[in-house]
Amino acid sequence: MTHPRIGFVCQYKHPDRDLSPTALKLIEGPFNPRTTTLRWMESVTPAEAREKLVEVVTHNLAAQLRLLAYVAQLPPTLRMLRLSSDLLPFYSHAKVHHVYQDPAIAQQLIDGFAAIGELARSADIRLSFHPGQYCVLGSENPGVVENSLAEFEYHADMIRMMGYGRRFQDLKCNVHIAGRLGVEGTRSIWPRLSEVARNCITFENDEKTYGLDDCLQMADLAPVVLDIHHLWIHEGEYIAPDAPRVQRVIDSWRGVRPTMHYSQPVESLQTLGFAAEQKLEMEALLKVVSKRDLYAHSDRMWNHCTNTYAAQFLDRFDIMLEAKDKNVASLEFYAQVERRLG
Repeated sequence: MTHPRIGFVCQYKHPDRDLSPTALKLIEGPFNPRTTTLRWMESVTPAEAREKLVEVVTHNLAAQLRLLAYVAQLPPTLRMLRLSSDLLPFYSHAKVHHVYQDPAIAQQLIDGFAAIGELARSADIRLSFHPGQYCVLGSENPGVVENSLAEFEYHADMIRMMGYGRRFQDLKCNVHIAGRLGVEGTRSIWPRLSEVARNCITFENDEKTYGLDDCLQMADLAPVVLDIHHLWIHEGEYIAPDAPRVQRVIDSWRGVRPTMHYSQPVESLQTLGFAAEQKLEMEALLKVVSKRDLYAHSDRMWNHCTNTYAAQFLDRFDIMLEAKDKNVASLEFYAQVERRLG
């Protein structure tokens, strides 16, 4: 994995966004995960709950394989995908986990995830996970920590069944430093993570509390995922690709090609006078919007100036795009930077 990669997250989007919602659902549904609710599962008999869960899991494993097959036919640079965290609903929940221990279901998971891993390796697709923001390893609440560890190990179980987690960063499972105890609290639970979890975990800077400098305090344990959008919001400036801290991020990957995250604020900024060819400067933006307005991700990578900036990192980083239009956004970004890659 030495050539540049551009990835997208979790779901397939059809390029023609002008189709009706019904038409889009019919096209996209086979590629994307489904779920159910804990309330519904508790409202029916155990047999009905189990049947629904098996139905959802069967669909999700097939959908993930179908999405990987789509990625496998893309140009090599675009063979990078964040897998959905919702493949196995409520896997880490105490009221549901026993269902997944049923021998028949357990074997279905083993076979299904093995097929996903085999396809990813045969097609040279770089995979990752990103547990949700409720995974708070640095919480001061012991119950939250226990639930967070269980949630992370849920991802480790999927990684293990796919045949990854056997060596350092053969698959990335990314979290934010979160919780009042922050770096100290996260470091304290490190010995409790499984070997697979420790091989795959990365720490990403956020836009609110724990920035790049906090993540670099964890670099002796795990790689740092540089999110350039979060950093821009947190610090108000664009970090230079050759900045010393960027080199420290690269060093934290210990010879593995680093992954960074890239997103943009929403397209509606254009209605406020910020053109696609204009550099987005924090001082000017904060005169008309709040910093919180900049958190949300755009549909596409609409600002060409920011794309040019991000493309400067491709020499040494793979880039995971976080945009609402998923693969459509990655295809457009790839088209914009293809000349640089060539």
